[in-house]
Amino acid sequence: MHEMGIAQQLVKIAIDAIPEGIENPRVEILNLKIGKLASVVEHSLTFCFEIISKDTPLETAKLNIDFIPVTLRCKSCDNTWEVTGPVFKCPFCEDGDVQMLTGREIEITSLELADE
Repeated sequence: MHEMGIAQQLVKIAIDAIPEGIENPRVEILNLKIGKLASVVEHSLTFCFEIISKDTPLETAKLNIDFIPVTLRCKSCDNTWEVTGPVFKCPFCEDGDVQMLTGREIEITSLELADE
């Protein structure tokens, strides 16, 4: 289950991003972008995050996940499209020489601190 490792990294990065000088910070929401090809199971990530974030400023934080579709660009005809099936071939010129633009990312876009 690689979600445990992802949860560990999310907690570490989020804690490091909390500005210094805030007394007893508490993160309410952790906003994420996760690509559909990142192979992240939302329920598993949420479960692991709850375990890893215990006794940290993120203990009661909610994960707000924006799942990013897979988009490709054809290197031959320069068309861009969202992939909806298992075929990674240009629907316009049918070439298979493509570049993945989105779909594998795992990013923290922001965190929201509680007003205390």
